[in-house]
Amino acid sequence: MDFARDDTQEAVAQVAVDLLARDLRPDELWRALADADLLSLALPARLGGDDLGVAEVTALLTEIGRRAAPVPALATLGFGVLPVRILAADTQQDELLAGVADGAVLTAALAEVGRAFPASPAATAVPDGERHAVTGHFVGVPYAATSRKILVPTDAGVIAVEPTAPGVTLTESPSSAHTPECSVRLESAPGLLLGDGADPAADVAVLYRLALAAVGAYADGLLSGATQLTAQHVSTRHQFGKPLAAFQAVAQQIADVYVTSRTLHVAALAAAWRVAQDARSAAADDDLDVAAYWIATELPPAVRVLHHLHGGLGVDETYPLHRYSSTAKDLARLLGGASYRLDLVGARCSSI
Repeated sequence: MDFARDDTQEAVAQVAVDLLARDLRPDELWRALADADLLSLALPARLGGDDLGVAEVTALLTEIGRRAAPVPALATLGFGVLPVRILAADTQQDELLAGVADGAVLTAALAEVGRAFPASPAATAVPDGERHAVTGHFVGVPYAATSRKILVPTDAGVIAVEPTAPGVTLTESPSSAHTPECSVRLESAPGLLLGDGADPAADVAVLYRLALAAVGAYADGLLSGATQLTAQHVSTRHQFGKPLAAFQAVAQQIADVYVTSRTLHVAALAAAWRVAQDARSAAADDDLDVAAYWIATELPPAVRVLHHLHGGLGVDETYPLHRYSSTAKDLARLLGGASYRLDLVGARCSSI
């Protein structure tokens, strides 16, 4: 077991760091990521990609999270490209992944009303010629309105639906980070079933594992970046003639956040490593549940401490820390919240 990044993963991360350092507008950054071939990392070679996998994509997402960059990388790569690569046949991949290298957006519907990542989806799908007709209701779907395809977990497996298809109704919903998202209602909407659908529950589980690994990597970078931003602030901001970091109470609080950040890093890295070995294996589920619990439970409070350490500057919505804290809230909500994630971890412990 070796969690160290290899040369390829380091190269991917470094290219991302260089692009993010340019402080481009979101649309310019997304274009730059495409031009640098970072959006095609996991695409098959026949589509102009590099045939890379979970480890390389999560390395990229960690760096994007480290700057809280408001681009659809998590949705497109973590919720879209990776599941399509694992679940879809080659001809389906050619259809679904077209345009991603040039900036096309993909996403997935991971939450029903009151149910995040439901193991038994309430959405139904029935065969309808070469497609399936999907009926269901999903909430908090990121970038749904601008995506080419939305991956939807159903009782028949994972199905790709076009947001503009008949029977699809999108309703904009608010998010803390002002990231576009929608509630998605499907009424016999036509969609493409990924793979052969022989084991629907297993296919849905693959979608969830890849999505959770991606969220973990992004959240890892997010908290690390917010901690670094705050450490710089308390080191350069002076009060009573000395840096804020010199005060014991400040040092203790940021040290606590650092411990939280490093714990999240280990949890996210372990989960991504497990999924990278075999996304179809349930062996990754323990690590994924621990990482998701840590994000939902510890990430928002940690960022609140960082806001506090910024003083009045921390409540300025134009200050970068707001991107971090708002995104942290959205990730915790996406995962179902702290109580829900604790229940899942507790169920695993009680079944030992």
